[in-house]
This record gives sequence, C-alpha cells and structure tokens, in this order.
Amino acid sequence: MGKSQSKAGIWDANYRGLTIGIILAVTTVAFEGLAITTIGPEVARHLNGIHLYGWIFSTFLLSQILGTMVIGQQIGKIGVYRSFSLSIVIFVAGILIAATSINMPMLIGGRAFQGFGAGAIVTCVYYSITLSYPDLLRTKILAAFSSAYILPALIGPYIAGLLAEYVSWRFVFWLVVPLIALAVLLTLPSFRKLQAGSIPVERSSRKEGYALLLTIGTGLLLSGLGFISDWKGITLSLLGLIMMIWPLKMLLPKGTFMVKKGLPATIISRGLYVACYVATESYVVLALTEVKGLSADIAGLIVAAGALSWSTAAWLQSRMDERDQGRGRKKRISSGIGLMILGVSLVITAVTLERGGIVFAVISQIFTGFGIGMANPTTGAVALQHARPGEEGEISAYLQFVDAFFPGVSIGIGGALIAVSEHFNQNNFTGIMLALWIQLFLVLLSFIVSFRIAKKED
Repeated sequence: MGKSQSKAGIWDANYRGLTIGIILAVTTVAFEGLAITTIGPEVARHLNGIHLYGWIFSTFLLSQILGTMVIGQQIGKIGVYRSFSLSIVIFVAGILIAATSINMPMLIGGRAFQGFGAGAIVTCVYYSITLSYPDLLRTKILAAFSSAYILPALIGPYIAGLLAEYVSWRFVFWLVVPLIALAVLLTLPSFRKLQAGSIPVERSSRKEGYALLLTIGTGLLLSGLGFISDWKGITLSLLGLIMMIWPLKMLLPKGTFMVKKGLPATIISRGLYVACYVATESYVVLALTEVKGLSADIAGLIVAAGALSWSTAAWLQSRMDERDQGRGRKKRISSGIGLMILGVSLVITAVTLERGGIVFAVISQIFTGFGIGMANPTTGAVALQHARPGEEGEISAYLQFVDAFFPGVSIGIGGALIAVSEHFNQNNFTGIMLALWIQLFLVLLSFIVSFRIAKKED
C-alpha cells in the first residue's frame, strides 16, 4: 500500500477532477484580482469615477481578508461543501454586479462581494487539500496551486487590456463565469464527501470580529482621507485610525507595533514591500494610460513584464537557497527590496518625462518584479522558521493577512491623494505622482526594517 501510495499522483483518476477544479478556481480568482489592474482606468473613466479609482482595488483586498476570516471560522461547523457553495455564490454575485455597473459605487459594491468570495474560495481550497489529498501528494497539489497564479499574472493584464480596448471592459468580468462554473462542477462532488465537523476550529477565536472592525475602520480612514481638507474628512480619518489599532494588534504577531526583531520585523517588512508592489502596479497602469496616452493592452503588456521577472527571480532564489542552505536569506531579502527601490524610482522617472519614458517603464517593471520575486518567497521561509510545531498555520495566516491588508491601505491612500488633487482642481498627473511617491516611501521603509529580520535562534 505504501508503494502504491508513493506512486500516486494528483492527476490520477481518483484526484484528477478535484485537481483540475482547484486549479481552475484559483486561476479564476487570480485573474479577477490581476486583470482589473489593466482595465481599472478605463472603468473609472467610463463610470466618471477617477476620484474613486483606489477603491476598485482596496475594496477587493480588504473584503478578501474578511472572507478569509469568516469562512475560516465557519468551515468546520458547516463543512467544506456548503462553505465553498456559499463562497462561489458570493463571488459570482460580485462578478454580475461589477459587470452590469452603471456607476462607481455599484462597481465598488461588486468588488466587495468579489473580494469576500475570493478570500473564502481560497480558504476552502486550502482546507480541501488538507482533507482530500494524502500527505505525500500535498506538496504536489500545493505546487500546482501556486502555479495557478503564474498564468493569470503573465497574460491576464494583456488579455484584459485587449478586451477593454477592442470589445468592452465588462467582458473581463463575464469571461470568468464559464471557468468558475466548470470549477464548481469538478470540485463539488469531492467536497460533498467532506463532512462538517471534520476540521478543528478554534472556538474561542474572535478573528471574525477583529477583521470586521478592521475593515470598517480602514474604510472610514480611507474615506476621510479622500476629503481631508474638510473637518468631516479629518473626523472620519481619526475615527477610522482609532478603530484600526486594536484589531491590528490582535491580528498581527506580538511586538509588531514596536517592529521587534525577528518575526514582527519580517511581517512588517513584507507587508510594506508587497503594498508598494501591488499599489505601484495599479498606479503605473493609470499613469501609462492617462498621462502617457498608451492603450490598455500595451499598458497590460508592460505590467506583464514584471510578472515574468517575478517568476524568474522566484526560481533563481530557490536554487540559491538550496545551494547555501538558507544562510543567505537575509541578504537576498535586502537585495530584493533594494531592486524594488530602483524599480519604483524608474517608474517615477518614466511618468515624469514629458516624452517617451516607455523604456524606463518596462525596465522598472523588470527590476520591481525581480526584486519581489527574490524577497517574497524568502520572507515566507524566514517567517516559518519562527513557527513552533503546530504553529505553521498561524504564521501562514499572518503572511496572507499582510499580503492583502497592506496593499489595500496603500492603494486606498493613493486613491485618496488623487481625489484630493481633483478637489483642488489639479490634474491626474499630480495625484498619480503623489501616489507613486508614497510607494517609494513604503519600500524605503521596508528596506530599513529588513535589517531587523533575523532567524529565531539569532
């Protein structure tokens, strides 16, 4: 039996349908998260909502945290089958609302449903992998799970740009409906066999409440920043900031607010550079289309250069890590963040130049993508070194949380700066440049914090 199990694969008849379904579900979620980067400017223009541009992304990311937390706590009570079904319904509802939006508030509402559903779907997939695949196959399905993000990152922005340019931005949303339907047909039969109560749940956990409070507080902060020149904006911002403090303290490792050496510094550094990367990608497309006058498909192609560079760097760092047995991890993190600083600086240069700058934009994406590809897997490995037996899931949750929360706030702040610029009758160039300078500040801060990253035994 041990021998036959060792020869089993994720594409064998027993697992093939579930494997394909999982990959399709993750690919669909990834595509919806990435493709909107390219069509965001077109959507905002069409719906007369450039001042709300940042909310297109922030809403998705913040709702994703809420979906992850809520379903993560409920899945053990109601089972994977019902949790996944509910997640799909919410996700598809978001797609339908976004695709038929007649104004920006409606679109943002759709993105909220999409984000919640996306976080919930990925959570269900993780649990199903734990319950459906034997230990020997989990590394294989997790590798396939990770690879499902690569293709959308490489071609998603370009395809979305083509659809927006030559058909309609609404088709970017409609496109994924058949894919998610196929994923449901392939996965639900297997999920139906997984009984509720078969997954241990931390009954005393209050993470759902903390996530909800944090989401509301962040929403108030970003809304207030959008009209900070008014006393109401100042009041909202302060109220939101106060509401965020306690849930953040509970959802992050102890010592994070003090940037304590070790795990807290690792988490903070990662959150800052991920925020910089995701927000820069969002605003560089806006800059290329609004300031440089490029078409959406060309802008998407430029952004895809960063994804290709990320994949290359991730492969390279794994080879280096294997060669030096992890001894050079801290150096690789700092070097990767350093490359990101150079990349963001080139983005700002490209946007500032009155003519041309496209070559700088492409090179900037290559540097920024290579930098995060070098740093991101490495910070994950360093963070997991701090986990005691049985704490791996908790550390992974910290990483997933900062990967969504920090970018959501960063993009939201950039969007607020654009709204403020519009309020003072400034052109889009001023708001976009302010948003990009914020990202440069964040990645510089991440670089400084990275020197406090250390192994547990250091």
